[in-house]
Amino acid sequence: MPLTRTHDLMTAGGAVMAFNVITIEHAEAIALGAEAAGAPAILQISENAVRFHGGNLAPIAAATAAVARASTARLALHLDHVESVDLLHAAHAHDFDSVMFDASKLPYGENVKATAEAARWARERGIWLEAELGRVGGKPGDAHTPGVRTDPAEAAAYVADTGVDALAVAVGSTHAMTERTATLDHALIATLATTVPVPLVLHGSSGVPDTEIRRAIASGIKKINVGTALNTAYTGAVRAFLEAHPSTVDPRKYLAPAREAMTGAVAGFLRVTGAHA
Repeated sequence: MPLTRTHDLMTAGGAVMAFNVITIEHAEAIALGAEAAGAPAILQISENAVRFHGGNLAPIAAATAAVARASTARLALHLDHVESVDLLHAAHAHDFDSVMFDASKLPYGENVKATAEAARWARERGIWLEAELGRVGGKPGDAHTPGVRTDPAEAAAYVADTGVDALAVAVGSTHAMTERTATLDHALIATLATTVPVPLVLHGSSGVPDTEIRRAIASGIKKINVGTALNTAYTGAVRAFLEAHPSTVDPRKYLAPAREAMTGAVAGFLRVTGAHA
């Protein structure tokens, strides 16, 4: 099936799940999970994943795009947490029609300037651009640091000043959680949804329970990012297989159950959203 545009998924109503790709097994599991759940999904590759692959976007992008095109599910490709302008500019040549440009580590004024420039570049090429406000309301810590929250007025001003198409907000989730114990600020999500004129994105959703994800969607979240949950499933399956079969040297023997475990995790998250292909 041809690649689906992120913009089309984001404007189709409801919420969309986005899953991080590190290896080809991740991509295959996301496609298989989407097919099993009968739901669309976004396959996203982060700058960290590109760095893991030697800093070369082309091979992992080509493999991920090929997996997506071979699937019967509606799948889009997205570059995630991109800090490098060079990597941003590589998106268009490698089948990506959306990018999350991450200037959140910069002071507010510099973040606005860098993100506005990225948004102008993306708009000229038909690329959908997501961003993150970063340090919020003068509070210490980056977005998604425990306790940090997005200020609605500042978020609205940021979107107006940058022209981004979506905004990742800090509402109680945290990156790299391995247990699903996060509690979200649903009142804040609802306020942001009425204050900010673009779709809201929830990062760090691996640590968010199903009930909290459902409430977040009802409150106004439109894109839900999941990464660590897939890695937890992958690593757990590999570890269990090798503990049971310590003499195994053929990676296919333990990567198959790893892919299967990730597929189940993807399908489970997709069923939470209630989305359908």
